[in-house]
Amino acid sequence: MKENEQLSPDRIKVLERISKYEKKGGEYFFENVEEDPPSHTLKPEDVDYLHKSLKFKINGFLCRTVEKVGKPFVKKKYQISVFGTENLKKIEGGAIFTSNHFAMLENVAINIAAEKANGRHRFYKIVREGNYFMTGVIGWLLKYCDTMPLSSSLDTMKLLDKAIAKILQNGDFILIYPEKSMWWNYQKPRPYKLGAFRYAAKNNVPVVPCFITLHKKDADKDLLPDNIKYHVHIMPPIYPEEGVSVKNNAVAMLEKNAKLTKEIYEEVYNKKLEY
Repeated sequence: MKENEQLSPDRIKVLERISKYEKKGGEYFFENVEEDPPSHTLKPEDVDYLHKSLKFKINGFLCRTVEKVGKPFVKKKYQISVFGTENLKKIEGGAIFTSNHFAMLENVAINIAAEKANGRHRFYKIVREGNYFMTGVIGWLLKYCDTMPLSSSLDTMKLLDKAIAKILQNGDFILIYPEKSMWWNYQKPRPYKLGAFRYAAKNNVPVVPCFITLHKKDADKDLLPDNIKYHVHIMPPIYPEEGVSVKNNAVAMLEKNAKLTKEIYEEVYNKKLEY
């Protein structure tokens, strides 16, 4: 049986878009392939990045409790394994984590990996603007579970910049997907946007490159959601250089992150990275 015959029409369309955009390349690597509901601009009054208000404090506490309870189930479902934990031992203070973005719950795998670092670090996630306005339980989690939405409003982005600086100064971790959009079950690393590396350089903190490889639980079955396990690969942290501009540091860190990720991809899958 062909793999696509076991997928819903919605997932087949997503895979077709991914194939189409991969062939086109360039900026198409950053295109959204999901049919997300309509959204609107996130204004400064819509968000409380640092959870200063009582509403955000209460909902944030409840969300983190749900996340803590649910984490072992996600770990078991995807049989999450972490490699390269020795690369976290020398990290002191805040850091930006990067990873490939291929599923809604793979951030839990990075969270589990980040827990291997010394000390206690709160784990934040940068999310797309539209996620902030989703409804239901998923929408509630995306709004309050230490998520930091991007915005098409410059004023809101200024607040985000200040919040990121504060969080990193507090010694906490922030996950940013430099690939920008989620490409469902996509195994290859994609080109990066500069944002994650600019934040790291601007705040003088390291980038911790991570890459998740997908493997079959049952070798005789297709690599479908119920037959996938995650291997999280943590690579050596990348530090900004003293006396180098934020932009030049960001570019250099991006290039090193991309090189390390490509090496992991080719080593684990035993094939050359080609699009």
